Amino acid sequence: MNILVTGGAGFIGSHLVERLLVEGHRVICLDNFDDFYDPALKRRNLTRALQDPKFRLVEGDLRDEGILNKIFGEEKLAIVAHLAARAGVRPSIQNPLLYADVNIRGTLNLLEACKKHGVSRFIFASSSSVYGNNPKVPFAEDDPVDNPISPYAATKKAGELICHTYHHLYGFHIACLRYFTVYGPRQRPEMAIHQFTRLIHQGKKVSLFGDGSSRRDYTYIDDAIEGTMGALTREHGYEIYNIGESQTISLTELHRAIEERVGEKALLEYLPAQPGDVERTYADIRKAGDRLGYRPKIKIPEGLDRFVRWYLDERNK
Repeated sequence: MNILVTGGAGFIGSHLVERLLVEGHRVICLDNFDDFYDPALKRRNLTRALQDPKFRLVEGDLRDEGILNKIFGEEKLAIVAHLAARAGVRPSIQNPLLYADVNIRGTLNLLEACKKHGVSRFIFASSSSVYGNNPKVPFAEDDPVDNPISPYAATKKAGELICHTYHHLYGFHIACLRYFTVYGPRQRPEMAIHQFTRLIHQGKKVSLFGDGSSRRDYTYIDDAIEGTMGALTREHGYEIYNIGESQTISLTELHRAIEERVGEKALLEYLPAQPGDVERTYADIRKAGDRLGYRPKIKIPEGLDRFVRWYLDERNK
């Protein structure tokens, strides 16, 4: 099959691209290499993919209808996996208009291109942030998500609603995947596990926002890709799936676990909790297990072992 992966040079996207190529698919990657973090890192993410003749890289922006029409006109696409977005909760508070433009208008542009060119299978990368400060745990897909606490979360909820509209009007088969803090090799450098590992290893100050009691459900990249592949191989109507581990760890426990693996003590600086940050995330993954065969295997101790080994190997290079 010919599959378009938007944001395919990013963390999750590049792993998905590699998996699809291994499975024998032709993969078209659309990425604009924005400067949210060093674009050179994203180009390195595609090192393996660029050696595969089944891979095509298109550099461009989701908001450019001309580029989308060119891709859809030249490639007989079977599926679109839409992972491209402006990422990050805190930056979205500083620049909400940009986040709305990329994440909402960009998604609409892509769905319009699908409608115009007869592509009806669509994966949308959503986020656990849509749950906000949900008092009920674990978070289930049918919980109310009407109270996002950051512009980023609001754009992801908006994307889910737009996807439902296109399912209702045009019969699209759409799976919205609510990823729960994915980590592993190539993780974005500003995310907690990567940032803590780097700063502890370099002997620099680690800023902890809040009292360290906030908890996250961290999902190892291999498991996230398994869940994504499960969604890609099925026609759904319209469905939402949590892609998490159904386990949590506190911020304090996390930095201590990374200290042990790096072999250095963290220099901690406690700061006030940040606006937009949720108190906890915790995925109910029974639906993904029942319908996608999703069975996450990498628990946080093994995942941190793998991540720190990768990080140290990269530094040694």
